[in-house]
Amino acid sequence: MTTFKELYKNLVKTELQDQNFDKNDLNCLLNPKYNAPKHKIGEYCCSNEAYSACAGKHLLDVLVKDEKGNLTIDKALCIDCKVNVENCSAKKFAASKDVLPVIKVLTDQKGPVYALIAPAFNGQFRADVTPGKLRSAFKALGFCGMIEVALFADILTLKEALEFDRNIKNEGDFQLTSCCCPIWITMIRKIYHELMPHVPGSVSPMIAAGRTLKRIHPHSVTVFVGPCVAKKAEAKEKDLLGAIDFVLTFKEMQEIFKFSNLFPENMPENIKDHSSKAGRCYASAGGVSEAVEKTLKRLNPSREIKFKSKMAHGVSACKQMIEEIRSGNIKANFFEGMGCFGGCVGGPKAILDKNEGKNNVEKYGNQAAYEVPIDNPYVIELLHILGFDTVEQLLNDNELFTRKFVNN
Repeated sequence: MTTFKELYKNLVKTELQDQNFDKNDLNCLLNPKYNAPKHKIGEYCCSNEAYSACAGKHLLDVLVKDEKGNLTIDKALCIDCKVNVENCSAKKFAASKDVLPVIKVLTDQKGPVYALIAPAFNGQFRADVTPGKLRSAFKALGFCGMIEVALFADILTLKEALEFDRNIKNEGDFQLTSCCCPIWITMIRKIYHELMPHVPGSVSPMIAAGRTLKRIHPHSVTVFVGPCVAKKAEAKEKDLLGAIDFVLTFKEMQEIFKFSNLFPENMPENIKDHSSKAGRCYASAGGVSEAVEKTLKRLNPSREIKFKSKMAHGVSACKQMIEEIRSGNIKANFFEGMGCFGGCVGGPKAILDKNEGKNNVEKYGNQAAYEVPIDNPYVIELLHILGFDTVEQLLNDNELFTRKFVNN
């Protein structure tokens, strides 16, 4: 097996072999924590034809011309989705990668490094790569362990169910979620900010996992692994800084396995079943609504105002749903938005087709020993370790699982 020092040197050498490389591009590869999740390559194109072709593909009009006529991104409106990276006709945008710095921290071993795997992970690296085998693969690479973020989706499900029970008292009241999708939350914050009072101040499961690990193991390094590019931007938001050190996409992780000649399908089983069905199904569109509804029924089965959900997936559908709310066409009290088609399983850096990914998520959810987080002893025990004597105290939490929205 190639050592990590050799792998790191080879990757850097590969980047430097092209004598025409952009130093800014290399800087983004080596220092992603200090750079935007998307960056330009060379000069922007500025022809009217190129502008029309690119801007027309983006639903939120974030591409603008600067004073020199060059095409650029309006950061005040950008929701960190994949559109301008994938649709740039001149290939002038690229997403940053965290591969090299992650390899470096694994090589240095100055503290425990944890892989936080997104709920959409099941089957992404091959159909025969079980969660137990994947956990062993991460350990073989030098990670201290693999944590399923679905466990923290369980905790956020409890919190959002409690928020709903507290805030939705009358017909016409409504709540906007889901906290797990940074595209959806950023869209509301930047473009439809008048609706922010309807957004519970919950962090995403990714941030909850990172903060919890940092609380329990203060010197740990947290590496989130998932299908989403926008998570790279979320990890750098001012009120969330420090929870997640690096973000790898599934495709980046696949590259690391490939370049290190490590095959997860050949690894031994290391089974640790901690999450409920509710948390595991966050990865599919509609999964958050279903999880919160079932949990709410367990928490308060006799409440008068019943749970009525509506969901949208894909930026266009999310935008349409928000416009309906703004026009007063409110036929639900729980609105779930997911920026990618199909939910996280349809993320831009997922390896599988979204339908296959959804099937895997549902299968894994059905294998869970617990249906909802209130029945999950691991959730209850973890909350006790963190100082929560009752589930209801999640409503009074101002540190771990709650965020204070600030402008970046």
